[in-house]
Amino acid sequence: MAKAAANESGALPQERQQRILARLRGEGRVVAAELALAFEVSEDSIRRDLRELAAQGLCKRVYGGALLPAAMHTPLKQRRAEHSARKQALARKAAGLVQAGQTLLIDAGTTNAAIASALPREAGLTVITNAPHIAQLLLDREGFEVLLIGGRIDLAIGGTVGAQAVEQVRRLRADLCFPGACAIDAAHGLWGFDSEESLFKRAMIEASDETVVVATDDKLGAVAAHQVAELSRVQHLVVEHSADRATRAAFGNRGVAVHRAVAVQEA
Repeated sequence: MAKAAANESGALPQERQQRILARLRGEGRVVAAELALAFEVSEDSIRRDLRELAAQGLCKRVYGGALLPAAMHTPLKQRRAEHSARKQALARKAAGLVQAGQTLLIDAGTTNAAIASALPREAGLTVITNAPHIAQLLLDREGFEVLLIGGRIDLAIGGTVGAQAVEQVRRLRADLCFPGACAIDAAHGLWGFDSEESLFKRAMIEASDETVVVATDDKLGAVAAHQVAELSRVQHLVVEHSADRATRAAFGNRGVAVHRAVAVQEA
């Protein structure tokens, strides 16, 4: 980090903004605290830079940093093909937390679809989901009681969101829920990109006895626009084998049970 700071320090505001934009285009997101260290300026200066970039439509400001405008939701079909081996490893670890006879609330998303595929057939499970794809997947496997949440389907998300979906969830009770993770950090909890989607995730958590968040490495410490829940509402966090020790410890120190997936080699 010290070497990066030496390379970036001393830049004029306009030049700094161009370098921030280059990082943003390369990584899809930036974190204000990291930029402040790299450029040896205050976080207030970085926030001003991000405000100016956002005013030009070059980024989307979110809590703690910024995203590329197009980075809010990768199309569902594209996400299904990405990092499948890693998601399956996470799914197997997450499915191991499920007990026979439980009622589960499973959010939309490709990682959650992998979790549904990993659930044991003979465990007498009831699965409630807002994702038609996950409902169909479980119907094809048989052995599950499946309830599908109705409402407006968001094609990018792959599930129902909005007032109707939220109201239905509020009338239910589940043992475990698996809200899709857009971003999660040890200081401020779980975050989402979309306001309606985040409201649905919050309703899931409120309707469940325990919450399991399953997160690929890029979601840990990432930034997003809408807070879903404080970390105190998350009991379990399933992470990849590659998640670093300091990150795992930060969550563990906040009372979250951290479960590390088995290492995989993806082709």
